[in-house]
Amino acid sequence: MLVRRAFWIGLLLLGLLGYGITPSTAATTANLTVSAAISQQNGSVATVEGYVVGQPTAANTVIRSGFTGDTALALADSTSQTSTGSMLYVQITTGFRAQYGLQSNPGLIGTKITVTGTLTPYFTPHAGLKDPTAFSGGGASDPGDPGDYYAAAAGKSGAALKAALHTIISSQTKLTYDQVWTALKDTDQDPANSSNVILLYSGRSQSKTTNGSGVNDWNREHVWAKSHGDFGTATGPGTDVHHLRPEDVSVNAARGNLDFDNGGSAVAECSGCTADADSFAPRPAVRGDVARMIFYMAVRYDGGDGFADLEPNNSVNNGTAPYIGKLSVLKAWSAADPPDAFEKRRNQVIFDTWQHNRNPFIDHPEWVSSIWP
Repeated sequence: MLVRRAFWIGLLLLGLLGYGITPSTAATTANLTVSAAISQQNGSVATVEGYVVGQPTAANTVIRSGFTGDTALALADSTSQTSTGSMLYVQITTGFRAQYGLQSNPGLIGTKITVTGTLTPYFTPHAGLKDPTAFSGGGASDPGDPGDYYAAAAGKSGAALKAALHTIISSQTKLTYDQVWTALKDTDQDPANSSNVILLYSGRSQSKTTNGSGVNDWNREHVWAKSHGDFGTATGPGTDVHHLRPEDVSVNAARGNLDFDNGGSAVAECSGCTADADSFAPRPAVRGDVARMIFYMAVRYDGGDGFADLEPNNSVNNGTAPYIGKLSVLKAWSAADPPDAFEKRRNQVIFDTWQHNRNPFIDHPEWVSSIWP
């Protein structure tokens, strides 16, 4: 009898222990992908991980700039996703809007976040995540303004701010033109494929090994055209990777030394790009990037270092003068296309690994209107 009783007590204890470890096992369940969350619209509570790709405004409409509110965002499994059917619409309730609303935090575009909430349609019938209980990532992991890097610019505006920033960012490691090849393979690496780079204007992901001068190779594009100030490929402005980017050889040639402006005809192999006799416009997703590179160059190169004083102006056809336009258009581009995760990572890689200086207009886009009101 005692043996039988011990047997049953042992079974009971094993059962209790089994139940005791079940919750900890459940706690290790991986976050859902966006695609999994879209297929699991059953009212369950889940944590979803994805990239912020825009603000939903209707069941089939997501805007990527010019945000109108802080109440919703769209997640996708890739930063390049454009199909709304592959996006999860996330409700942002009052307590999370200050940190995760896109009107208040446009720089969240392209960042990876996790959200916990209820898997149920939002902007019905679109797949959604409602009544969130937790957000993490995004702005919280953004390196932003590193320490006291900009301390000398604190409280300044206008010309004084520009002068302070020039002094700060002029402390840098200078690369040779050959070193630029290697640097670009790091700074412009495709986040979805470490063997590739993303070409600036065309947006194409292309093998790092196809750099060169042949048809469909990629080469080194000077966003501030090197003839505008006649600095060529000299160490300094000619090799500064804050404005040098990978680009398809023929698209690079199509841009040439044109100024930047809206309008023109479509450019071959560059969806969303336009050009005419005196100007070029990149695809909308990188127009802000282009503007902030121009503003960086104008602050970094002010007539010292033996090079011309570079400045944006409100003209096109600037030729070999040390100017690039149109300033009014570049300012509008910067405002409409705020820094995204790719641009922020690039700035950080240049700072950490290559030149050890930063583009201040990626860290503080608001300084554009202070210096060029």
